[in-house]
This record gives sequence, structure tokens and C-alpha cells, in this order.
Amino acid sequence: MKDLFSTDSQRYQQARPTYPPSLLQSLLQYIPERELAWDCGAGSGQLTHMLASYFDQVVGTDISQTQLSHAEYYDNISYQLQPAENTTFPDHCFDLITVAQAIHWFDFEAFYAEVRRTIKPSGILAVVGYGLIHVDDLEINAKVQHLYHQTLNGFWDAERHYVDELYQTIPFPFDEIEMPAFQIEAQWTLQQLLQYLNTWSAVQHYILEKNLDPVQQLLSKGRDLQDQVSIQFPVLLRVGRCS
Repeated sequence: MKDLFSTDSQRYQQARPTYPPSLLQSLLQYIPERELAWDCGAGSGQLTHMLASYFDQVVGTDISQTQLSHAEYYDNISYQLQPAENTTFPDHCFDLITVAQAIHWFDFEAFYAEVRRTIKPSGILAVVGYGLIHVDDLEINAKVQHLYHQTLNGFWDAERHYVDELYQTIPFPFDEIEMPAFQIEAQWTLQQLLQYLNTWSAVQHYILEKNLDPVQQLLSKGRDLQDQVSIQFPVLLRVGRCS
């Protein structure tokens, strides 16, 4: 598992989008027991804290202590520094295992072996993520698309292709459950949009190599950073049970 986000964990925690509550409601109908959930690759806890309302106990793990230090803490959440592929958890203890916007960094085979070891027979694995942002402002959206596909071409890590392929090409050796489509929708200021784009790993690679910030080129002169835009992300989702 790669750690690409420790260097600016606070920005990541503040700028990354949150998942729609309807996604969790849809997952919960397949989970008969709700004692213990594991959010793997939790980062700064965008999904972990959402699980806390539905499970007796939630464990969030990551390989970045810096990321975990910016997560929201609740009485029934334990954040632990553990790799996805080799944990200290007991066998068959989890009712739900989630991975949010992180599965593409994992060693699939090793992680799935850990899922099979630690999940209850009635439990499910939910692999969640989100694709490329869409902005309703046509000028800004065109610039974001150009940034993603042209400016940052060659700066994305190889694993990014799994996100571009909407997680449909990740190995998923489980009995898959068909799920409805979900979308993240929000109103952001242009300042929030720029902050989000600066969390892209490819942007940070670009800055390190060229000593230029490609995100700052997105705004035309005269645009107010407090102007609001509507944004959407397609939610990526694979859900299954161990056979």
C-alpha cells in the first residue's frame, strides 16, 4: 500500500468530498449484525465517522499516522496504524469491511486474504470510491478536464487507471451484490474546488518536478474565489460476500 497523502493531511481532510448517507443506508440492508466495522485505508476518516452512527464499534486503519491524526474521533471509533494486508485483528470479527478511495493502492491478493480471515460469515466487503469531478460551470469544468487529461498526463501514479475505469477492472473475487448508482453532489466555492484539486497526487508530483502550481492557472482574472459552483462525483462501488 502506498502512502501519498501524509505530507498534507490537513488539507486532505478538509477538502475531500463526503459520501451520501443513502449509500450507507443501502449497504446496511445487507448487514444483519452491526457490532464491529473496519474501515481500511481510512485516511482522515471521511467514511469512518459515518459508520459510527450505525455500529457498536468502528476501527479505522491506515499506514499514515499523520492522516489518522486529522480524523474525527468518536467514543466508539478506534483509529489504528496498521497496513491493509497484515493486521492484528482476530479471525471472523467484522460485520462490515469498507475501503474508501484506497483499494487501488493495495496489494489485492494479500488484502483479500485478510478480508476472508477477519470477516464474519454474514459480513460484507464494500469497496467505495469516486471518479473524476464534474463542475456545472462550463468554463471551469473544461479547465479541470484539461488539467486532468492533458497537463497532468504522465504525473498520475499507475494505479490511477482503476479509478478511471470506475473500479470495474479491480479484481473482486467475492459473491457480488448488485447496488444502485450513487452520486456525490455539493455546492462548493471556487476556493474549495482549488483546495480539492491540490489534494490530487498528480498535482503534487507536478509541483515537485516543475516547481509550478498547475491548479492556480484554472481561474480567469476577475473570478471571485467565493463564487459558488455545483459539483458532482460519480460514486464507485463494489459490494460482495465471501463465498
